[in-house]
Amino acid sequence: MTDFVSFARAIPRVVNVTLAGIVFAVAVPLSAQTLTAPALVKALQVGGHVIVMRHASSPSEIPATPNQDNVPPERQLDEQGRKTTAAMGEALRRLKIPIGEVATSPTYRARETVRRLGLPTSRSVPELGEGTGSMQAVSPAQTEWLRKRVTELPVGTNTVVVTHVPNISAAFPDAPAVAQGEALVFGTDGKGGARVIGRITIEQWPSFR
Repeated sequence: MTDFVSFARAIPRVVNVTLAGIVFAVAVPLSAQTLTAPALVKALQVGGHVIVMRHASSPSEIPATPNQDNVPPERQLDEQGRKTTAAMGEALRRLKIPIGEVATSPTYRARETVRRLGLPTSRSVPELGEGTGSMQAVSPAQTEWLRKRVTELPVGTNTVVVTHVPNISAAFPDAPAVAQGEALVFGTDGKGGARVIGRITIEQWPSFR
């Protein structure tokens, strides 16, 4: 199978280090410690990781004919988003990757991503929502919440967090902006914190074995 590093971007990666109760983002080379695809799958099958994912493909315009449950109407997934989330969800089940807690932005497109993935019951978290306006900067409290959350690694399952690119970019500024549906996988750094062990586009999940 293709080495995961070959399809991860060779850029800096963020490790969260906690000092005196404060979480700091520290940049380290992404390619230095990311896992190969087979190793990443095995790690996720064991559990103990936080998957921070941007919502799946969603046009910037509100659709003329929104889904029946999209009330009041806001952005929702397009056909590409629906297809890729279904394929990712199927891959998670086929690979027997255990999913425990699921936290999502309150926006419709984020909640739709979770629903079409077929994940366990999710919890809407205001800190994962958008800023003042669409694609606007998020608050320091939101940034701190996400940085702290990736250090809270579960045991025996994986936590999924679905949010937006401004949230991810603010929390982990040394990582290039994630594409729609792309995820950063956080695991232990062996020092009580967390580090990025992989970066996965939503289109890559079905190829994992």
